[in-house]
Amino acid sequence: MYAPAQDNEITGLANYIDQQLDAIRAAAFGLTEEQAWATPCRSALSVAGIIKHAEYGMRGGVNRLTSGPSDYALDEAGFAAYLGSFTAADGESASGVIARFDATRAEYLDVVRSVDPNADSVEPPAPWDGVFDARPIKVRYYLAHQVEEYARHAGHADIIREQIDGQPVPGLVLSLAGAPANDFFAPFHAAPGTLLS
Repeated sequence: MYAPAQDNEITGLANYIDQQLDAIRAAAFGLTEEQAWATPCRSALSVAGIIKHAEYGMRGGVNRLTSGPSDYALDEAGFAAYLGSFTAADGESASGVIARFDATRAEYLDVVRSVDPNADSVEPPAPWDGVFDARPIKVRYYLAHQVEEYARHAGHADIIREQIDGQPVPGLVLSLAGAPANDFFAPFHAAPGTLLS
């Protein structure tokens, strides 16, 4: 949890993003490879797929925050790359996805913490949301949107995990952090050889 604090704006935004990334990653705690790629809901989403997609988003965030917004292809290949960010490639493992997520997360958060939220930027078109032109923004708009995106995916991961074995993600986050049991929380103990164990 990002505990209450009197942080400056950029620290607060970075910590809220990191909190959501913690939840996304924790959803894999104690799962087998097979469970991590399972799609127990009516959608095609899996815990490992959400972790993979979050890493894809963070890589894009590093590029955007270091090089500025770029034109991205709104074509068949671009859409295929986006959809592929949710699914396993041939031979891809959930443990490998988590390792990439961890490495990209560290780089991404370093970049987020280095930017000025009041700096000018541009938001590219988002025709899926009815926005067909690039629009001027402050970087804080982009960063707040990142909180929104990762919070949405953390919620997806929580629902999927609860469908697999009933474990709510907030408890998994606390378990990974080593929190002791109390009246509101009992630590989850992962089986040896499972993810993040």
